[in-house]
Amino acid sequence: MRHRLILFFILGFDAFILFYQIPELSISFSEARLLYGEPSFLQYLVQTSLSIFGENDYALRIVMIFFHLASALLLYKISKQYIQTYRNRLWLLLMFIMLPGIVSSALVVNSAGLLIFGLLLFIYLSQRFSQAYLSPLLLIFSLIDQGFLYLFLGLAVYNIFEKNKVQVFYNIALVIINIFIYGTFIGGSPKGHFLDAIGVYSAILTPIIFIYLFYNLYRRYLTNQTDMIWYISSTTLIFSLLLSIRQKVPLEYFAPYLIVSLPLAAQTFISSYRIRLKMFRTGYKAAFTLSFIFLLLNTMVVLFNKDLYLLLDKPKKHFAYDMHIAKELAQALKEKDITCVMTDEEMQLRLKFYGIKYCKKHLLKNTSQTPNVTISYRNKTIYTASVTKLNNK
Repeated sequence: MRHRLILFFILGFDAFILFYQIPELSISFSEARLLYGEPSFLQYLVQTSLSIFGENDYALRIVMIFFHLASALLLYKISKQYIQTYRNRLWLLLMFIMLPGIVSSALVVNSAGLLIFGLLLFIYLSQRFSQAYLSPLLLIFSLIDQGFLYLFLGLAVYNIFEKNKVQVFYNIALVIINIFIYGTFIGGSPKGHFLDAIGVYSAILTPIIFIYLFYNLYRRYLTNQTDMIWYISSTTLIFSLLLSIRQKVPLEYFAPYLIVSLPLAAQTFISSYRIRLKMFRTGYKAAFTLSFIFLLLNTMVVLFNKDLYLLLDKPKKHFAYDMHIAKELAQALKEKDITCVMTDEEMQLRLKFYGIKYCKKHLLKNTSQTPNVTISYRNKTIYTASVTKLNNK
């Protein structure tokens, strides 16, 4: 009973922090493009939320927060097979929700949150049912998002080693279906994207956790401690790194597959820690403490990210710059009784969400010369623009 109270307290506090952050964000161009662009499953979910709760930031992001909280609960359930004590499972859950990539997927409307939820749902159900019973779920995954392609590749490799020919052919068929619907690109010439990919993985997971996850997958291969999660994570990681040699890869499609291997890493870490005498556990304690500090600092940076503008000479260098400004700009325009403007494509689409439509009556131009619209955070100007009334006679 006690651990359940702690579990729901963690999830409740996590939800509170996320909802607290929503007013601090504006819709980004990539989110607006997803919302108003080509039809997709995620677009349908978000538009349904907007139709129910109205066109506001809370309705925009509540779908992702739901996926995030459900993913956290699924991870906790999955970890029971790998971690015996509820105390250690709670620590794993806490670290999961503090990962930079997880925080991002909980707030940003893109495929990452959907992928993490889908992968954890499949793993959770696979602990209770055979793959044959989960075939309809995999078919649905193949239809709703391009990112599930790598799940089918990982399962195909897993079933090859398990000598399950039926599932091998079925997963290959799902790969073909997914590629037919969404397409894919593999090509280019050798470039320097490999180190970029490593850097992005480190940013999403923090360097220490990424290195340990990589090490854990390699160690389990050497000790023959492989299971379905290992095949899914390892296949996707190797595939992404190989692709990065020749082209820039969209890691929002790959990182979720490494994140779901957290229970394996936690099991290895706990096992290695317990078999050692107390005097030889110092290194493990230090690594865990340092990782937790990094995660805590990341959480603080997310909570107080606007304060970082005070430290930057150029506001555009801020990591969340693309998710700021639009809402405040729309409000400033409305205060001037301006409800439509003509501006650059990205800002035009973002302003649409906040009720500023396209027209040729007013020209909005981002400029530092004679601006009449200024957006400031923490008393520091981060955006200036001029609005000019056009003579269209």
